[in-house]
Amino acid sequence: MLEAPIDAPGVRLDKALADAFPTLSRARLQALLAAGAVSRDGQVLTGGSAKAQPGLYAVALPPVAPADPQAEAIPLTVLYEDVDLIVVDKPAGMAAHPAPGCETGTLVNALLAHCGDSLSGIGGVARPGIVHRLDKDTSGVMVAAKTDRAHAGLSALFATHDIERTYIALTRGAPSPARDRIQTRIGRSTADRKKMAVLRAGGREAITDYVVQAAFGRPARPGGAPMAARVACTLQTGRTHQIRVHMASRGAPLLGDPTYGSGSPSAPVRAAIAEAGLFRQALHAAVLGFVHPVTGERLRFETAPPADMVRLEQLLSQL
Repeated sequence: MLEAPIDAPGVRLDKALADAFPTLSRARLQALLAAGAVSRDGQVLTGGSAKAQPGLYAVALPPVAPADPQAEAIPLTVLYEDVDLIVVDKPAGMAAHPAPGCETGTLVNALLAHCGDSLSGIGGVARPGIVHRLDKDTSGVMVAAKTDRAHAGLSALFATHDIERTYIALTRGAPSPARDRIQTRIGRSTADRKKMAVLRAGGREAITDYVVQAAFGRPARPGGAPMAARVACTLQTGRTHQIRVHMASRGAPLLGDPTYGSGSPSAPVRAAIAEAGLFRQALHAAVLGFVHPVTGERLRFETAPPADMVRLEQLLSQL
């Protein structure tokens, strides 16, 4: 807890705080204000743009997060494991590695407990063993390295796209045509730096092959799109949010996607989402295939979508 008196009438609160607590940046103080960690004479403050009022200000600093990820005994669904690598079925809601605001409960924390010292430091202290990632709210098959030789080999396979990766997505409407290759460039959105977008120039090449496996709900007009669809997406490249961006670019965003799901599904689809208890983008990494970087064995893993997507698809099939 830091405390300091402030008497700076007419000065913005965040600036007055920055002057009073020189060890904290203005941006850091604004974040602490938003988190309710700043008070004046015992009263919690939240708005940094307000004018500072005289009083005794206190800043409650959160505990310092450990520099290295810590081992946590989190259950894992292990599909394959040997001395060099491990393949797991990651649940939705689990981040791949620690990041600001998500320092615990990640796949890395679980792997450190499961693999012990064999994982330590491989590929870097912050993300040991991680050679690719799934979004926190995307479920499915992931591989992690347990040795330096496996990390180097897997990283090379992902860099050259010599990996079989197919995802199952449930979408609003359906992309057209029913089977196609989407080949664009993807990079940071110029309108919102927290999002990715299809770009005319810049960014990196992104290629997704897709096929509509099933359509749900009668189109509102002849020749129109169905209410929803099940789409298999095979990645030829692996850009951030690639499938989510590509499906949205074809007018068929993933159901439940809070970032790229612009527009609202039809009322029956919304009801199905609510009944299924889907609170995430409907995306599952179903297939992962690759040549073992050490033994040369061809490995291929396939898992079914988790219960929320299975139930949603059942309900959609009744529309």
